[in-house]
Amino acid sequence: MAAFILSRILQAIPVMLVVALISFAMFAYVGDPVAIMLGQDFTEAQRLQLVHDLGLDQPFFVQFATFVGHALQGEFGLSYRLSRPVAELIAERAPATLELAFCAALVALLVGVPMGVYTGLYRNSWLSRAFLTFSLIGVSLPTFLIGILLILIFSVWLGWLPSFGRGEVVRIGWWSTGLLTLSGLKALVLPSITLGMFQLTLIMRLVRAEMLEVLRTDYIKFARARGLSNRAINFGHALKNTLVPVITIAGLQLGGIIAFAIVTETVFQWPGMGLLFIQSVGAADIPVMAAYLLLIALVFVIINLVVDLLYYLVDPRLRIGRGAAGGH
Repeated sequence: MAAFILSRILQAIPVMLVVALISFAMFAYVGDPVAIMLGQDFTEAQRLQLVHDLGLDQPFFVQFATFVGHALQGEFGLSYRLSRPVAELIAERAPATLELAFCAALVALLVGVPMGVYTGLYRNSWLSRAFLTFSLIGVSLPTFLIGILLILIFSVWLGWLPSFGRGEVVRIGWWSTGLLTLSGLKALVLPSITLGMFQLTLIMRLVRAEMLEVLRTDYIKFARARGLSNRAINFGHALKNTLVPVITIAGLQLGGIIAFAIVTETVFQWPGMGLLFIQSVGAADIPVMAAYLLLIALVFVIINLVVDLLYYLVDPRLRIGRGAAGGH
């Protein structure tokens, strides 16, 4: 197990270095940080002093090594737009994004898996056809349109749920959460459904396809021949084997939820990292943009590692294969 984790970490290092290089290149080729920070009126001496202070007079690879060293310490400099440490801004916005992503993933799993199992077991029923029609709509409609439609129905027409913001939040140390207040919970509903809709339909269709495939295998036919009950076959054998590929897809989709919450956060003005990134793009706030890219890359690397470990634990063939390889 330790060798397995170490190999995955070693594979992740080049990925993070490439992302760091792309992020750093934004400083060199996107906008002019000196002009942004000094404004309109400045002397040549002030410009040269700032260039020296920022280390922009150093060779490219020296600057890149300095950038990586600071990033390893969680330091990304000051935001050009807000004149505050980027790490502080990320720490303020991260709880909102992670809370939204967690709720969206929970909605996708708790609804998508049962719907997929049902449509796989009862594929000719009218309810299965309704679920499949719903999944086509969820896959086809863009996220921003789903959010706007939900706002129109539940906020404008019915007035049940808020259309923007995070509601009242409670601070627990540096972490802030809306899960402990009624307004916070109500504010979470529409963004969570909007963000989790695509993942929900994807998981549903994946589980259905895997269930149909597994139910046709020989060991399921053998289990039926032994006289096992449908419940034991469907949930004890078929579902367990169905969930192996679902773990991979669901894990990668969690990274996608965090990374692509930008649209949902913009539609609902959710005060998370995605909205901060969009605002930074408009102002060419390179430090925030670079930090966001690195953070999202790190999230994907960590999620991939967790997914690989779960896959390793769930599928005994991987452990047997590695054990046999180690024996040779």
